[in-house]
Amino acid sequence: MSPLLTIIFFALGAIVASFVGVLVVRLYTGQSFLTGRSHCDACNAPLAPLSLLPIISYVVSGGHARCCGTRFSFVAPVSEIILGGLFVLAYYKLGFVSALPLMLLSISLLLALVLYDLLHQILPPLLLTAFVVAAAITGFVSAPSLMVFWSTLLVASLIATSLALIHFFSRGRAMGLADTPLVFGLALLVGPAAFSGFIFSFWIGAVVGIVLLLKRPVGSRMGVEVPFAPYLAAGFLLAYFTQWNLFTFVVGLH
Repeated sequence: MSPLLTIIFFALGAIVASFVGVLVVRLYTGQSFLTGRSHCDACNAPLAPLSLLPIISYVVSGGHARCCGTRFSFVAPVSEIILGGLFVLAYYKLGFVSALPLMLLSISLLLALVLYDLLHQILPPLLLTAFVVAAAITGFVSAPSLMVFWSTLLVASLIATSLALIHFFSRGRAMGLADTPLVFGLALLVGPAAFSGFIFSFWIGAVVGIVLLLKRPVGSRMGVEVPFAPYLAAGFLLAYFTQWNLFTFVVGLH
C-alpha cells in the first residue's frame, strides 16, 4: 500500500468517525444529524469549522473547548483514530474490490453501535438493523463461494442462538438480547473467522471485567455493569484482521 493511500483511507475513516459521533449523540433526541451546526455540549456555543477537524482539533486545543475551557471527552479522538486504522486495514486486506465500500460501511455502523452502547448501554434497533443488513451483504459479496457463505450463515446462527440462550437462562442478567443480532451480523461479516472472534470476545471481556472488579473500592459489593458490544466488536475484528485460528493460537501459547 502506498503512503498516500494509507493517509487517504485513514483520513476518510477519521472523518466518518466524527460524523458517527454526531449521529450517536443526536439519535432519538429530535435533533437532525444531517443539518444544524455542531455546538459545545457544556455552554452550547457554536463550534468553529477549525474546531471540527478530526483528531487535529483535539490535539491543537489540548483537549479543551476554546469557548468555555471545558475538557473534551477523549472518546471522539480515540474513535477517530480507531476507525481510521480500521479503514486502512480493510483496504490492505481487501484491496479495491466491490466488497470494500460495504466493509467500510459495516465497520462504521459497528462503531456507531459500540459508541451508543457505551453511552446508553443499549443497542438501538435502527442502527442494529442497518448493521446486520450491511454485514450480511458484505459477507455474501466477499465470500469466495456460495458454500462458504452458507457455512458462515450456519455458524452465525449457532453463535447467535447460544447468546440468546445465555440471555434467557440468566433472565437478562448476563447479557442483553440485542447482543444476539449483533453477534449474528459480526459472524456474517468476518466469515470463517467467526468462531475465533466469538471466543476472543469472551476472553477480552473477561480480562477487562477482572480489571474493573479489581479497581472497585475495597468492601464494595456493587456489581460492575458493562456493555458487551465493544468486546464483541474487538474480538471479531481481531480474528478477522489477524486471521488467527483459535486452535493454532492456543497451541502457540504453550
